[in-house]
Amino acid sequence: MEIKYQSAEDAVKFIQSGHRVFVHGSAATPLNLLKALLKRSGELKNVELVSITTLGDNVFNHPDFGKSFFINSLFVSQNVRTIVNSDFGDYIPVFLSEIPLLFEKNILPLDIALIHVSPPDKHGFCSLGTSVDIARSAVKYAKNIIAQVNTQMPRTHGDGIIHISEIHTLVQVNEALPEVSYSSRVDEGTMTIGRYCAGLIEDGSTLQMGIGAIPDAVLSCLTNHKDLGIHTEMFSDGVIPLVESGVVNNKYKKKHRGKIVTGFAIGTRKLYDFVDDNPQVVFLEIDYVNDTKIIRTNPKAVAINSAIEIDLTGQICSDSIGTYQYSGVGGQIDFMRGAALSEGGKPIIALASTTKNGESKIVPFLKEGAGVVTTRAHVHYVVTEYGVAYLFGKNLRQRAMALIGISHPAHREWLEKEVIKRFGK
Repeated sequence: MEIKYQSAEDAVKFIQSGHRVFVHGSAATPLNLLKALLKRSGELKNVELVSITTLGDNVFNHPDFGKSFFINSLFVSQNVRTIVNSDFGDYIPVFLSEIPLLFEKNILPLDIALIHVSPPDKHGFCSLGTSVDIARSAVKYAKNIIAQVNTQMPRTHGDGIIHISEIHTLVQVNEALPEVSYSSRVDEGTMTIGRYCAGLIEDGSTLQMGIGAIPDAVLSCLTNHKDLGIHTEMFSDGVIPLVESGVVNNKYKKKHRGKIVTGFAIGTRKLYDFVDDNPQVVFLEIDYVNDTKIIRTNPKAVAINSAIEIDLTGQICSDSIGTYQYSGVGGQIDFMRGAALSEGGKPIIALASTTKNGESKIVPFLKEGAGVVTTRAHVHYVVTEYGVAYLFGKNLRQRAMALIGISHPAHREWLEKEVIKRFGK
């Protein structure tokens, strides 16, 4: 089978002014194609870029970016945060599980999909590698597909298989994937949060948790657990030791028993090698992975998610700092609700009690303009380094007092005064 490759510069010439372009995300961000596209800044007009998290700190850093491109973000990552909060970008609030509908229903019709795949096998099939999530839907509905074919992209099992006949333009590269590690950011306070969360997790539970210092801390505290499973929108390196030791064996899952289910993976090269051609890990479309009826099928589903701040009634802001768009809705509510509906399930919000500047993350009121990602009706467990607050079934005053109990001691007197102002003595 003869395969014709083009240069990245020639491949992106197919992109024209007025096009809407999907950009493959996370560790599968097609950096080679993006760099070639950004060289056309100032030449093109009104090209809309649509994506969830992308990696590559300086990939969008071009002085003429705004003359040609507009980022319409579905989840704001660090490298586009400034742009999204400028005149050259914006954010679409949407559940991760519902993003494929935007493509399917032609709400966001795609002219081009820029994707990043593994080399074709002897039958001509490539893999979407580390990021199947919403990319499978984008590939299905985009009018044209430009693929960066990378010898270092792992070939993963699941829904991410695509034949080269579906791809209109191929660009061959040999580039290391972006790597992310949070292990160095785990301090004693974070480890305390990890131990509290681990104490809520029973043997035989099915876990969802993201990337970051707190998830890493939780995973490191699970070495004495038994028969854990993984059904998550994403995972990182912290899962690997638990698989190797047999703690994670997916033995009691009812959906995909014996397998880790995920939508995407971000981590180090060790993680990418772990998922490469590993039938124990299946990468599936996100509208399935994050479907509450699928999540709730597994017993003892535990969802551990973070927050930027939480008010005294339990409202969770995890996507913005006031009006400043910091991240996105993502899959938090998908899994918080799915875990709550699971038999023996536990939805958990875990966060440090204060910011790096010492400000309380437990507050009387969310900042003006802040987005409520998870409602107070969805919140059951809240964990800080000062303990666990169980809010389910509690009235507003009881919730406030429970949250004060896990706030930083330096802020408790202030918070108690705020409770009296609101609810009386």
